[in-house]
Amino acid sequence: MGINKREEGKKVNSNINVTPMVDVMLVLLIIFMVITPMLNNKVNVDLPKADAAVVMEDANKEDAVVVAVTRDGRTFLGGDQVTLDDLGSKISAKLENKTNKEVFMRADTRANYGKVMDAVDGIRSAGVSQLGLLTEKRESDSTPAKK
Repeated sequence: MGINKREEGKKVNSNINVTPMVDVMLVLLIIFMVITPMLNNKVNVDLPKADAAVVMEDANKEDAVVVAVTRDGRTFLGGDQVTLDDLGSKISAKLENKTNKEVFMRADTRANYGKVMDAVDGIRSAGVSQLGLLTEKRESDSTPAKK
């Protein structure tokens, strides 16, 4: 009498298809790459344009202290709205453990100049050694001026 063997087990493919997983991961990577730069600027302001703008790489760091003044005169520290009276104390609390006492300011082009100066005074009252005013670089016109 012969033994009957099953040959079906040899035909089973046990490889894992990773192509769908790679596709999903690439889509997630692209989404995060697009959204991440938007998270740095928590308050939307129209920055003034300057011809001699200098790139400040430290302003984009995650632990950078950024003060924003909006068009309607509201003051924000990071993404939180603060009053001008509390601005100095909250900045000094954030800078307490840092060696670099630098604060960056984003002020709207159409913001009231007095509100911006009040925010600068609040920043200076916190003992800030360097204040960076953030602007956008003006695009230079390539067309020559007509006479």
